Amino acid sequence: MQPGQNEEMADAAGLPGRLRHVYWIGGGSGAGKSTIARRLADRYGWRLYATDDVMREHAGRTTAEEAPLLHEFIAMDMDERWVNRSPGIMLETFHWFRGEGFGLIIEDLLRLPQEPCVIVEGFRLLPHLVKPLLAAPEHAVWLLPTPDFRQAAIQSRATPGEGFVGKPSDPAKAGRNIAERDCMFTRHLQGETERLRLRTIQVDTTMTEEELGEQVTTAFGL
Repeated sequence: MQPGQNEEMADAAGLPGRLRHVYWIGGGSGAGKSTIARRLADRYGWRLYATDDVMREHAGRTTAEEAPLLHEFIAMDMDERWVNRSPGIMLETFHWFRGEGFGLIIEDLLRLPQEPCVIVEGFRLLPHLVKPLLAAPEHAVWLLPTPDFRQAAIQSRATPGEGFVGKPSDPAKAGRNIAERDCMFTRHLQGETERLRLRTIQVDTTMTEEELGEQVTTAFGL
């Protein structure tokens, strides 16, 4: 479906008006989305909706016809997911990166009361899917981490012996593949947000959590 068709369908359903109370933080993996969203929710008394937290539930709410890439992924073993495929193929076929299940996010948000405001965060918030839903362009921002920032973020929260990349036959290669895939995804987000003229914030290792929080607050016009 073309972006123009997305906008027409969203307008026809009145979604921008119905989601006027929603603020969106998308971006690459390890960019600090969850941390900043939680800070803003606490500061303003908003409801927090983390898309990562509902991935398992959303997977269970889809059929193979509705989300073919998701169900192919579920059927794979860990080596098929993370070791045997190139980062490029992983990027092209990863279901959440392709927007599968995004409609379930909207269904969830529409069930929530319009007060207080809701802040939604997660890498599943693809720019071309979010833009048609915006009543005001300043209600969305994408955080784009540099590779150094993302690596530092991953190392700071890693626990030895834990994590799904420890299950494949070659954990080191799996980790490299995932890191490269996620770098490619961030570059894709940068290009798409530029094309759609959406707001972004570059996140690097010189930026403190407080500074990032203030930049997001400013982007939202709060």
